[in-house]
Amino acid sequence: MPKNKGNNAEANMKDKVDEGIMTDGEVDPKLLARKKKKLPTEFYEKELFRLQVEMVKLQEWIKEKDLKVVVIFEGRDAAGKGGVIKRITEHLNPRVCRIAALPAPSEREKTQWYFERYTNYLPSAGEMVLFDRSWYNRAGVEVVMGFCTDDEHQEFLRSCPEFERMLVRSGIILIKYWFSVSHGEQEKRFQGRRKQRHKYWKLSPMDMESRARWKEYSKAKDEMFAHTDIKQAPWYVVPSDDKKRARLNCMAHLLSMIPYEDLVPEIPKLPALGDIGGYVRSPMHDQTFVPELY
Repeated sequence: MPKNKGNNAEANMKDKVDEGIMTDGEVDPKLLARKKKKLPTEFYEKELFRLQVEMVKLQEWIKEKDLKVVVIFEGRDAAGKGGVIKRITEHLNPRVCRIAALPAPSEREKTQWYFERYTNYLPSAGEMVLFDRSWYNRAGVEVVMGFCTDDEHQEFLRSCPEFERMLVRSGIILIKYWFSVSHGEQEKRFQGRRKQRHKYWKLSPMDMESRARWKEYSKAKDEMFAHTDIKQAPWYVVPSDDKKRARLNCMAHLLSMIPYEDLVPEIPKLPALGDIGGYVRSPMHDQTFVPELY
């Protein structure tokens, strides 16, 4: 059963403001004006690295205790999912912490049980998998863009909670994040990508289409939460208009969700270099070198 969110009018209004659905004239101007100062870069970088060190400790704990962890990152385009995933994994072992970012399903995969292709990416003991979008595509882009039928969408909303309860009962630690970005901030980020050559690839035709369907995505998200915000696997909303705060808040929360200890591994002792006497390197002109442009 979905959790009772209560009837707090101001809280509900603030949620809608955060999602950028309401206009300025429909809300308390004080809510819209509630802006925080930017985090100082020096503080942000220091705190980010501190959290990244803790992530390394968590990684070793997951490996040592044979834990199976799944973290789902969902949200609108340009909400900041990729940015936080990048910071989480920056210093982690890719053999322990993997990223699953699945492409559109193949013709064969379209005929399978919907969750089947995702199960191939679930963790084994001692692994953590970060889903950069997940099976929740069916509750978002697929239903909004007409890639699934209404019956398929409704079946997903019925079966998804049971699927996730099965994962949790099997011993998987399942954590779900929704990155909430306002309409204005999303537009600002889209415009920034359009002007920066190294970010062109982030603007897909689907992104362009989603800009015109903000309301449809909002309604789909609300319905998704109503059905899948369950006790065994609740949604955690990350306000993400401020990228730096969103990254730090999400990482700190993730660390708090899995009790872990610092295993304090021993610093490895480096053996002395072996004797290279008698070795003659092959002629350098027999090898192809990268041009020294710098």
